Amino acid sequence: MYRTHNNGALRAEHINETVTLAGWVQKTRDKGFMIWVDLRDRYGITQLIFDEERTPKDVMDLAKTLGREFVIQVTGKVIERESKNPKMPTGDVELLVEQLEILNQAKTPPFTIEDATDGGEDLRMKYRYLDIRRNPVKEKLIFRHKVSIAVRNYLSDKGFIEVETPYLIKSTPEGARDFVVPSRMNEGQFYALPQSPQTFKQLLMVGGMDKYFQIVKCFRDEDLRADRQPEFTQIDCEMAFVEQEDILNVFEGLTKHLLKEVVGFEIENFPRMTYDEAMAKYGNDKPDIRFGMEFGELNAVAQHKEFKVFNDAELVVGIAVPGGASYTRKEIDKLIDWVKRPQVGALGMVYVKCNEDGSYKSSVDKFYDQEDLAKWAEATGAQPGDLICVLSGEAFKTRTQLSALRMELATQLGLRKSDEFAPLWVVDFPLLEWDEETERYHAMHHPFTSPKPGQMELLDTNPGDVKANAYDLVLNGNEIGGGSIRIHDKETQSKMFDYLGFTKEEAQAQFGFLMDAFQYGAPPHGGLAFGLDRLVAILGGQETIRDFIAFPKNNAGRDVMIDAPAKIDEEQLKELNLKITL
Repeated sequence: MYRTHNNGALRAEHINETVTLAGWVQKTRDKGFMIWVDLRDRYGITQLIFDEERTPKDVMDLAKTLGREFVIQVTGKVIERESKNPKMPTGDVELLVEQLEILNQAKTPPFTIEDATDGGEDLRMKYRYLDIRRNPVKEKLIFRHKVSIAVRNYLSDKGFIEVETPYLIKSTPEGARDFVVPSRMNEGQFYALPQSPQTFKQLLMVGGMDKYFQIVKCFRDEDLRADRQPEFTQIDCEMAFVEQEDILNVFEGLTKHLLKEVVGFEIENFPRMTYDEAMAKYGNDKPDIRFGMEFGELNAVAQHKEFKVFNDAELVVGIAVPGGASYTRKEIDKLIDWVKRPQVGALGMVYVKCNEDGSYKSSVDKFYDQEDLAKWAEATGAQPGDLICVLSGEAFKTRTQLSALRMELATQLGLRKSDEFAPLWVVDFPLLEWDEETERYHAMHHPFTSPKPGQMELLDTNPGDVKANAYDLVLNGNEIGGGSIRIHDKETQSKMFDYLGFTKEEAQAQFGFLMDAFQYGAPPHGGLAFGLDRLVAILGGQETIRDFIAFPKNNAGRDVMIDAPAKIDEEQLKELNLKITL
């Protein structure tokens, strides 16, 4: 065998035992008559010692040739370490080497394989297989494994069955862009890679599977950012004979289970909030509720004076920044410049300092007296010592801008603590949203989402007012999951396609298989899908998902390690009956 123990296993109780280890050379220290080598594998590091008085000469000579990342096997006796290292689990012992075999030599790595490396991100992405040897990356992948196992165990204990669904499916026009795959056997026809297993899990409910889950790869050809990849992993779930409350209870339980088992965080309070409330209080539908700074609407107390900017605005809204009255004018000007960036898009910001003595000093003192500003403080919940930041303009845009400012301030103030977790259900989303470009309604979630009970008839008169029987799970200001109660009868599903602008022929061509299945006794059903990559990153105290994925793409959607995407051979193009024109 290559090893009797791993490199994180040896302790004082192993002293005088003869063992065999294998791994990578982390580093060497050569004193001429004595050589120390740190031997690493995924379990830890063991210090090896080669001593010319106690080590065979041929072994000693071979040890002098070792370089970083050489793969070696050693056999020797465990001895007590003279200079112990309390920071290492194996720091009480070392291995006096008697036999050494070099299993594979290694070129000098392009960056140091240590926790604090000198390699930039692009370089480490190119040599990802080396980056994985570093503890920070290795531990993130192990952490992801623990989350996945905990999910599987919890759902299995709840009676869920894991079922695999196809990767080669039919392209549909709703949602993000599909990745398409040409079919060699069917000239001019294409498969699509699934954006989710949505229709298949609904068909499994028709098939009587009752409780389904799958940890599954999904694909979307869309613009990338730190928390998005062209291929991503979902914890996909569906249940039959359930209402919304049943689903929320099961997956609230899963979230609590993961927080407790994986990160040791217990939570009792699991609040719920409507979409309308989230937008009014926080300016977005995935609010971070680890801290306050709730929005205070100021129209009633700010639009009665001669300040035209506010009087012309659809919405005047502010937040109270804890301790912000101590900000200098330079610091406040930085905030104003921040909200005026193109990424945020505000035209400016009004501010009010709430002084410790109860007085107020604002950037609009010319228009508002102390009594006015006291009402602003009351509306925003500002206390003495706080700073009120106020934006105005078109309602939706202004809320979005103030939401961005709220998150930026919370980050600056250290309020977004990575070891604190605040889950939240957001419910009662609009069923439809208006698209200015196409001048028609689109499904906010997807076209299989049912309206709230009793609201179907509103689709004829006030489609924008109809609420969906849908819910999102938010954790620390990130949407980690979402789902809905589905439509489960052909007539209702057909009507929904009508409202979304599908012709009867288009609906039948794209989704006829699903509506046909509904005619054979489809049960009421609903489900939810977690984004595993994002969930793991947040549980791991981060919001960037890339390091929790073994082989991620970069921001341009490229795998720089294998150089993909890439051109394909002309012969392959001919077989697929494709021709590329540039």
